[in-house]
Amino acid sequence: MTPDRPVLGILLMLGFCILAPLGDAVAKILGPTIPLGQLVFTRFAVQAILLIPLIAIAGINWRLSPRAWRLAFVRTVLHIFGIGGMFISLQYLPLADAIAIVFVMPFIMLLLGRLVLNEEVGPHRLSACALGFIGTMLVIQPNFLAVGWIALLPVGVAVVFALFMLTTRQIAKEADPIALQAVSGTMAMVLLLPVLGLGHVAGFASLGFVPPEPVEWQLLAAIGVLGTAAHLFMTWSLRYAPGATLAPMQYLEIPVATLVGFWLFSELPDTLAAWGITLTVVAGVYVVLREQATARRLARSVPPTV
Repeated sequence: MTPDRPVLGILLMLGFCILAPLGDAVAKILGPTIPLGQLVFTRFAVQAILLIPLIAIAGINWRLSPRAWRLAFVRTVLHIFGIGGMFISLQYLPLADAIAIVFVMPFIMLLLGRLVLNEEVGPHRLSACALGFIGTMLVIQPNFLAVGWIALLPVGVAVVFALFMLTTRQIAKEADPIALQAVSGTMAMVLLLPVLGLGHVAGFASLGFVPPEPVEWQLLAAIGVLGTAAHLFMTWSLRYAPGATLAPMQYLEIPVATLVGFWLFSELPDTLAAWGITLTVVAGVYVVLREQATARRLARSVPPTV
C-alpha cells in the first residue's frame, strides 16, 4: 500500500489545476481553424500514443473483466461528449466562465447520488447545492445575453462529467488508472474514426479534416499531452493524499483559468459573473467539507473489530 505523502499529493493536484485550463486554452485557440471532430480525435489519439508504450514498458496489467469493458465503453462515450461539449463552449464563452459553470458538477453528483443511488443528502448540503446553482446562474446570465442558449452548454457538460465520474467510481477498483486511460484513448479513436469519415463524406464542417499548419500540429499535440498529463496528475495525487484533502483544491482551477484567460485572450469575468464564481466556489467547498465531516462521524461510529 502506498504511504500517504500529503505534500506530494497536493503538488500533483496543483499540477492538474494548472494543466487542465492550459489544455482548454489551447483548444480555444485552435477552435476557429480546426474542426471539432479533429480536435477531439487528436486529444484521444495522443493519449493512446503516450500511454500504450508506457503500459508495455512498465508491465502494467491492462486486462479488464467483461463488466469493466462495458463500463469502460460507457465511460469513453461520456468522455467524448464531455470534451466535445467543452470545446464547443470555449468558442463562445470566456475560459473562466465556461470552467466555472462546469463546476456545478459536484452539486449534480450530489443530487444524482440522492435520486439514483438513494444516498442520504441532508438540508445543509441541499442548501449548498441551491447556492451553487444560483452562483452558476449568475455566471450564465451575462453570457446568455451575449450568445444565447449556447451559454447553457457547460451545464450539459457538467451533467455528462458527473455521469463520467460515477462510472469511473464503478470501474476504479478493477483497473489500473494508466491502463484505463490507454484503453479509453484507443476506444475513442475506434469510435470516432468512422464518425469522422462519414461526416467528412457528408460535408459536415465540424466533422471534417483540415491540414494543420506546422504551429497547429504542435498545438494539437499539446492538447493531448496536457489533457493526458492533467488526468494522470489527478489520479496520482489520490495515491499520496486522501480525497478529502484534495477535493477543495480542485476549485483552484477557476482562478488559474481566470489568469490564463486574461493572459491569452484578455478575458475577465464581469461583476455579475465574478459574484457567481465566488458563490459557486464557496458552496462547492462547503459541500466538500460537509462530506468530510460526515465521513469522519461515520468512521467514529463504527465499532472496532476484534
